[in-house]
Amino acid sequence: MSDAMSDDQRDIGTGSGSDDGLEQIAEFKRAIEAIVLVAHDPVPAELLAQLIEEPVTSVEQWCEELAAGYVDAGAGFQLTHIAGGWRFQTAPDLTPWVERFLLHDQRARLSGAALETLAIVAYKQPISRSQIASIRGVDPDGVLRTLHARGYIDEVGRDTGPGQAVLFGTTATFLEKLGLASLDDLPAIAEFIPSAEVVEALETGLRVTPVIDISTATGTPQPTDPPSPGPAPPFGDDAAP
Repeated sequence: MSDAMSDDQRDIGTGSGSDDGLEQIAEFKRAIEAIVLVAHDPVPAELLAQLIEEPVTSVEQWCEELAAGYVDAGAGFQLTHIAGGWRFQTAPDLTPWVERFLLHDQRARLSGAALETLAIVAYKQPISRSQIASIRGVDPDGVLRTLHARGYIDEVGRDTGPGQAVLFGTTATFLEKLGLASLDDLPAIAEFIPSAEVVEALETGLRVTPVIDISTATGTPQPTDPPSPGPAPPFGDDAAP
């Protein structure tokens, strides 16, 4: 028996072959599975050891046992040690199926940000990433990658200006999903712009009217104002006898 297993048995307070010890180890393995499952990045063994309060050598051994168990069972996922930590990932031989789901599953709905960006590309194409950012006011990189992966947009050329930025445009898949024969069938953008009457009503409703203090405006002395001095008494020949 390895030294690591001996340490495990001593740490959990059980002897060799103890049912309680095996149940405790099984519980630790379940905790490792749960933590790694919800983690976005690979989880280092040192962090797992801190969370379950067990030695790092024990955690590493349990992770290896879990990984071997998934492989022996022929599971569609694996527990892999990568980038200094442990993470779940799909089995390599199932990559074509995963790609089909990620790239061709059109049932997933687009977010509001994706729809907004797609509309900008559709009406302003060809358009660069920086131009989209100036219109939306946010970085569109993540949304553009999503739209490109779905097949709605593609690179259609490069700008002739400095840097030769990539220009994006819509694809045939975009037209197919919207049921359009060509881009000429897109609704006129003027239909989505409010009329002058609506704009004026909004400006009137949002306008702030300043409040004027009437007493200050009319020049009425305030209680704190000092009294005005009276006329100066006469002196010399002008004085009363």
